[in-house]
Amino acid sequence: MNNRKVVIIGAGASGLIAAARAALRGLDVTVVEKNERPARKVMITGKGRCNVTNACFDINELISNVPTNPRFLFSAFSAFMPYDTIALFEELGVETKIERGNRVFPVSDKAVDIVDALVKYAKNSGAGIISSPAKSLEIEDSRVKAVLLENGDRIDCDAVAICTGGKSYPQTGSTGDGYTFAKQAGHTVTNLKPSLVPLVCSNNFIPSLQGLSLKNISITFLDGEKTVYSDFGEMLFTHFGVSGPVILSASAHMKNPKERNYRLVIDLKPALDFEENKNRDFINSLSKLLPNKIIPTVVKLSGIEPSTKCNQITREERRKLVNLLKNFTVDITDFRPIEEAVITSGGVNVKEIDPKTMKSKIIDNLSFAGEVIDVDAYTGGFNLQIAFSTGYVCGENI
Repeated sequence: MNNRKVVIIGAGASGLIAAARAALRGLDVTVVEKNERPARKVMITGKGRCNVTNACFDINELISNVPTNPRFLFSAFSAFMPYDTIALFEELGVETKIERGNRVFPVSDKAVDIVDALVKYAKNSGAGIISSPAKSLEIEDSRVKAVLLENGDRIDCDAVAICTGGKSYPQTGSTGDGYTFAKQAGHTVTNLKPSLVPLVCSNNFIPSLQGLSLKNISITFLDGEKTVYSDFGEMLFTHFGVSGPVILSASAHMKNPKERNYRLVIDLKPALDFEENKNRDFINSLSKLLPNKIIPTVVKLSGIEPSTKCNQITREERRKLVNLLKNFTVDITDFRPIEEAVITSGGVNVKEIDPKTMKSKIIDNLSFAGEVIDVDAYTGGFNLQIAFSTGYVCGENI
């Protein structure tokens, strides 16, 4: 080990990879982490199973899953692809498996195995980890001289990497500190907004559907009459609106819902057969077609008297009902708060970072990696891959 001292702020996915790669180059690496346990956010990804990457081995396809500044990541992805991520964890003793949508998980289905492997990788490579929040950077002559900790300690350094994550899930330590440090260093932070986040709906029937989970349904998001996103899968009604996998994916395609006319159109796809129910009341005939919780809402929206016998429903009423069931529409008015988002969209301006090294173009010895940068991707393991790829490049070049 030489005497070049490097401080990595943040022991998440990007920070631990960066620390390991820098330490393997013989640098004296210290990781400053505010939590007692590193990688708290990795622990909760994939519902505690950790969707560690996506088995997307074509770089153009990989980039197509990044809606925000995708070309910035070309060099980072080229240096460290998903197959490199899979190989790394296999080398660290974590077997992986590929599931629907090419999502990659540990065979154990335990995120803790990924976290433990990352921590072990950093420590065994020679990096040290300090559990204490960073307070600020000491900058002089366009260089970071030291990192000041909240406990009063001062860590002199030759280089610093900010790998603090975004503002989503603040209970895991992602409270936006990195943006403060970046601004202190003269960097621009773009507008921060939630992504992969539940959505708020304005329809008065929404509270009555709270807790209703719909599986194997087709959804389409419209902005006016323009289709923004379509998907097939699972969603959930909540007291405020909608959530679930297809909803989180859709949110990444949306901008400023308060200022747009976003609508969610759900195809409930029931096999309508009024003949076998012709002598039953309309409201009672729907139990085989729809979840019980949504039936009162459908009946009300249909305009058909609940006690009407099925054989008395007119052709026009049937047509309207079929249209309602295949185009059940919900009005989207807002994102839920950024604290409830899976990731943060926005961050340190990519124009101020060298994409080949992750180094700052403003401060000579400052680098960035992970969610703190203004890049984000769709759900499916792509955001963790961004963390690993940018962390790898950062560590190799710091």
